[in-house]
Amino acid sequence: MNDDYDYLFRRSHERYRANREIWERSAAAYAGGTEYIRRALIRHVSEIELEFAERLARAYYFNYPRKLARLITQFVLSSEPARDGAEPALVEDFSRTGLRASEVMRQFSTLLNVYGGAALALEMPFFKGEADCERRKNERLRPAVRALSPLEIPDWGYGTDGELDWIVFEERQTVNRGPFLPALPVVRRRLFTREETLLFERNRSNGDVVLLSRARHGLGVVPAVYLVEPDGFGLNSNHWFEDVVRISDAILNNESEAQMNVIKQMFGLLVISDSFARGARFSGTGTDAPGKEKFSRILARSAAIWETPEERGTSRYISPSGADTARIREENDALKRELFDVVGMALITPCREAQTAESKAWDYHQVKQFLSCRADMLEQAELKCWQLMHRFDGSIPVPSISYNREFAVADLKTSIESLAELKRFSGGSAYRREVARTALFLLEKVRKIDPERRRAILDEIENWQLSRLETENV
Repeated sequence: MNDDYDYLFRRSHERYRANREIWERSAAAYAGGTEYIRRALIRHVSEIELEFAERLARAYYFNYPRKLARLITQFVLSSEPARDGAEPALVEDFSRTGLRASEVMRQFSTLLNVYGGAALALEMPFFKGEADCERRKNERLRPAVRALSPLEIPDWGYGTDGELDWIVFEERQTVNRGPFLPALPVVRRRLFTREETLLFERNRSNGDVVLLSRARHGLGVVPAVYLVEPDGFGLNSNHWFEDVVRISDAILNNESEAQMNVIKQMFGLLVISDSFARGARFSGTGTDAPGKEKFSRILARSAAIWETPEERGTSRYISPSGADTARIREENDALKRELFDVVGMALITPCREAQTAESKAWDYHQVKQFLSCRADMLEQAELKCWQLMHRFDGSIPVPSISYNREFAVADLKTSIESLAELKRFSGGSAYRREVARTALFLLEKVRKIDPERRRAILDEIENWQLSRLETENV
């Protein structure tokens, strides 16, 4: 066995080791479902196994981590990025698996939200001989882009120039060996350097690591983009999504308690007098005394309990009050507001009428700036992908990439009313053009417009303003 190959499978970056457990928890919270409920629901010290099993079976999960991660992405990519000069075939199939450029970047954006870091890996399909334009088109010989989570990036290194010197990707796949043999899970690691790509696999039978393939790309750079949030890991700080998961877990456990309180209001807890318990007769077999009634003596929140005659002396059912459940739900509402506020996506206040115009404007500005920063990161990452594609194939042009940075997070009705007021002011052709463009932007928030139709509308705006100006001059 080659010791170097084996070490490649054992090595991991310091950041990977420090955050792997957190990343796995974040991934589980985003996935949700029964498995995550089993992981996140906390059993009380005073709760017997039977009670907890019932609460676990009844529990449900409001997946706020996924909602937040996707909400940010949906805002940022609500409008198709402008890719002037991009090759249409690549825009429509950025991954060589049918994912469009915006869909790959949507995956990349959501991974950034969940983990605080992610990578875009570029690969060129292997082929022999010369590849002319016709062969490239027929065999789809073009670079492909994949979005990868940091859990799939165990190690990496930078050169003296500040660029990636190498990066390792881990792949867990299932090899299909045909209809008559079971599929086999395999673990592979792919090493990208500035000159070549190497693929290794660990043998399941003896644990040896073998080199499966080795291909030279000769780009002079690593064909990958590894990006982390500059104010997160870039400042040696943890990612904010970890706090989102913890708040979400608190909501899950509180909601589970509120649900059980509702159940207990319908099915109360039996309390019997101590005198009845002492005089009860047990009947049964084995160690039970013959001739007496059998009853529960388990002390738990859902089992019968007893008290002395001095305390009450009467048997009855007790249950939590509705006020207890209401207080839990109020706490959860407060946690939800804090959850969105911590991330910087809070737009709803407890009392909207009491909020001043200045505070509303500040909230909208806060969200807009948060989204603008994320759009800037995605724009730079996608542009670098196109530049790497051009290195793979000089015939692929590097387009001009522009992500939308105008987000209509404010009240749409108020925006339209303000626009109507602006139209009353007199102004030149440039002013009228801007008002018309703003109206088109607001229209897209109501109904998505096809890119070609949008360009036609913009042309109409330009031509209409010019023709009107020429008429006024005449």
